[in-house]
Amino acid sequence: SWPRALSESVDYEAELGVVIGAAAKDVSTEDALDHVWGYTVVNDITARDIQFAEAQWSRCKSFDGFSPTGPVVVTADEIADPQDLHIWTVVDGHMVQDASTGQMVRPVSALISHLSRSLTLRPGTLISTGSPGGAGYSRDPQIFLRDRSTVTVGIDGIGELTTHCRILD
Repeated sequence: SWPRALSESVDYEAELGVVIGAAAKDVSTEDALDHVWGYTVVNDITARDIQFAEAQWSRCKSFDGFSPTGPVVVTADEIADPQDLHIWTVVDGHMVQDASTGQMVRPVSALISHLSRSLTLRPGTLISTGSPGGAGYSRDPQIFLRDRSTVTVGIDGIGELTTHCRILD
């Protein structure tokens, strides 16, 4: 839930969540997946009007109730290839995202390697990998979450996460 005064342009994004299990610093792409403990589902909820009004994107994704995650973590040994997973979103009964993690801008291994060049990724760190096309702001016409919208994001082989939205007056 969020106050109406906060934003009326709240959006969904299905994302693969990567949970680090072993510390990673300056790791190669070849070794990066050895540092993964597991994978989960993330709904990267974003207040788009705030995102585009401010130079820093942290606030638009960090309100109470944004970025629901889970409800489970599947261990890395259960996922043969994190770049071969079906990822999808259904908003109010309509399929709005339907893609593969193979379409990601950076593969999971490259993302871990890249991030580990700047900081040590500690066990328990959650990396949200980015969303496939189909987010509400990029559609024509745009689709934003409404009061009582139901959003289900899922990744085959991991699970699905349903969020029930409330806009507070």
